[in-house]
Amino acid sequence: MKIIVGLGNPDGIYKHTYHNVGFDVVDLFAKKNNLKFGQNKCKAIIAKGDGFILAKPQTYMNLSGDSVWELKKYFKVNLSDILIVLDDIDQPKGKVRFRLSGSAGTHNGLRDIVNKVGPTPRLRVGIGRDKDVDLKDYVLSTIDEQSAQILATSKENACKLIFDFIKGDLCQDVTI
Repeated sequence: MKIIVGLGNPDGIYKHTYHNVGFDVVDLFAKKNNLKFGQNKCKAIIAKGDGFILAKPQTYMNLSGDSVWELKKYFKVNLSDILIVLDDIDQPKGKVRFRLSGSAGTHNGLRDIVNKVGPTPRLRVGIGRDKDVDLKDYVLSTIDEQSAQILATSKENACKLIFDFIKGDLCQDVTI
């Protein structure tokens, strides 16, 4: 069993923001696999696939570790079977990076997961950064049309890597 956790914030006001790219990716993956989110379990909304669970924590970004910890315990999986999908301001917009482990970097949601659960594989979707805008304001800002087009390709690439992770074919760091 694999668990794919997309990070984001649950309120509708965050729906089209950079910080919800993790939710966007798992939503796209669910759509491609004809899955529907609905069941609320382990402080997350989940969708079940064949041999995997998609999860969107409802704890808000900075407390994502609470949900991931409960998912790990409930489904009795190893850390290596949990993939965290998240936005990354430290990667150029459009870049997708899979890593088996590593630090949380500047991402508070991932930091909470690493602190409460431990290091897990992660799939970072680059959102770039506008240096003239405060970090918090940037990640919570609405994605503009031009960026949405770039990120659409990133989300497709991320879905391909999720599929490889589920199949067990992703055993080294990859950057697209």
